[in-house]
Amino acid sequence: MTKLVRKSKKNTVELPDFIPVLLRIAAIADQHKAKDIKACDVRGLTLVADAFLLCSASSEPQLRAIFTAVKEELKQAGVKQLHSEGAFTGGWLVMDYGTVIFHIFREEARNFYDLDGLWGDAPQINLHLEKG
Repeated sequence: MTKLVRKSKKNTVELPDFIPVLLRIAAIADQHKAKDIKACDVRGLTLVADAFLLCSASSEPQLRAIFTAVKEELKQAGVKQLHSEGAFTGGWLVMDYGTVIFHIFREEARNFYDLDGLWGDAPQINLHLEKG
């Protein structure tokens, strides 16, 4: 006779609700050849968001392409953007999706503002992007 065994939910790890949006934005940025894509978990460190996602673009057209692709693809997926700020010529754009704030930098601006260093104590989130 077969005995039914219920698996305990103690061994399952539930992902935070912001992870699907975060991974989708990271994948779109990666498809548009963004560089140095990093994410950090800022829960408990700020009330602004649960995660920050940062990437670099080598040119203004690439910055524009990443921004536009993320905006359009997330809108089609039903993910509402709360706000965006910055200018394509300014070297830094911010897209606010509530739980995830996405920063797109020109490389010079990213070095200057050093958000990587500012949030260096925050745990890094594995984005599961292939290194190529």
